[in-house]
Amino acid sequence: MRLATVLAAALLVTGCGGDGERAAGGGAGGSTLRSTLVDPDGDGVLARGPGEPLRDRTELAPASRPGRAIATFGQLTDTHVRDEESPGRVPFLDRYGGALNPTFRPQEALSPQVLAAAVRALRAERPAAVVVTGDIVDNAQRDELAQARAVLDGGLVRPDTGAPGYRGVQQASNPDPLYYRPDLDAPRHPGLLAAAQRPFRSPGLGVPWLPVVGNHDAARQGYVAASARTDAIATGTRLTTTLDPEFRPPAPEDVQAGLDELLDAGVPGRAMTVPADPGRAALRPEELVAALGRGRRLRAPDRLDYVFDLGPRVRGIVLDTVARGASGSGGEILPKQVAWLREQLAAAGERDVVVFSHNRLDSVERGGAAAVAALDASGAVVANVAGDVHRNRIRPRRTPAGGYWVIETSSLADFPMQARMLRLRETAGGGRVLETWMVDQDGRGLAGPARELAYLDSQGGRPRGFAGGRGDRNVRLFLAPRR
Repeated sequence: MRLATVLAAALLVTGCGGDGERAAGGGAGGSTLRSTLVDPDGDGVLARGPGEPLRDRTELAPASRPGRAIATFGQLTDTHVRDEESPGRVPFLDRYGGALNPTFRPQEALSPQVLAAAVRALRAERPAAVVVTGDIVDNAQRDELAQARAVLDGGLVRPDTGAPGYRGVQQASNPDPLYYRPDLDAPRHPGLLAAAQRPFRSPGLGVPWLPVVGNHDAARQGYVAASARTDAIATGTRLTTTLDPEFRPPAPEDVQAGLDELLDAGVPGRAMTVPADPGRAALRPEELVAALGRGRRLRAPDRLDYVFDLGPRVRGIVLDTVARGASGSGGEILPKQVAWLREQLAAAGERDVVVFSHNRLDSVERGGAAAVAALDASGAVVANVAGDVHRNRIRPRRTPAGGYWVIETSSLADFPMQARMLRLRETAGGGRVLETWMVDQDGRGLAGPARELAYLDSQGGRPRGFAGGRGDRNVRLFLAPRR
């Protein structure tokens, strides 16, 4: 089991908590400028540590005293709100490793509570708007999107699906030892799964949130295009818990073909019967774009491409990088999208521009190079802000026009479960500086145990280093004056 190596100190952390005010998982969270989460003894138990002040990064321009703020905004990414009881998921593939690792996490039943904890923490930072850069949900399901929107908008959130109570791979009666079962396995959290199903209230972000499409929003498990066949499985009553050992799992380089073969074989293996739920049907990509794009002036109805303003001097451009009907998360940007992107960069005029995408543009397999060339030619771009990789990472991109920053942010699905704040400010001589800092989810209620489990998870926790280095978190990113 992935948590079998948890040290004895972790056994001190017991009980499931509720949705009350108690903060767990190392402290109350919030801005990492004030405090951070640390593991001082290396024993897997988080504690509150000192804050990380902003550090100057001067690869694109020398440091200069920051002046007036031009725009302040937040980012959430890879929130992966999931219906963990759905027969349409494939947690039994996690044990095969590689690209299949993210199909199960020990804290997977707690995703809406984690998002609510991040919303509360980010709201306290008072952004003017928040951009949610894709993988809002985990399995392209209608019920998952309904939960995510309830958390982000504010109001009553109903995590339970199917029928009242938890029914899934983590229940204590499942004999498969490769799943974490919180009622039995260390660190024990008796009643965690029952508590995870209870309705709760989210305050909402309280400011506009701007969606970006991710591969998990548009495809089953981020890889397989939704179809009548996948819907029949997801809305049915047969939940596979352990794959038939005779079945050969898909190779990491050909996950979609392997999953298609698995579906063709009827998903053989040990299974349990669960209550059916029609809400587990998938939103088709065009329905997803219509749902998330409502009230926005989209480039076209087939992609979630649009612009918005972050105040009078900063424009945001959202670019949909998700491939339709193709496998994996490598991404796709069509020629018509690149042409539109060039038009919007030119139309920005004297405004500074931040381009938001799920995949960072220089990683997009088809059409990414053309999109990057458009950014490189524009002197208006200050940053490409993305998600997808579940890791905090910032690097400069030098261009003849002066350059911009490429910013990637960690997910809420894995440790460190952080959001990002960004503030663009003037500097002397017409330059700008983009200040950014991480925001820990607040650890209240079930979000505390979720963070503890995420930290201990050998496939997504502390060994992976998703928090990045000091230069990837709380920094001042200096930019030269526009040419």
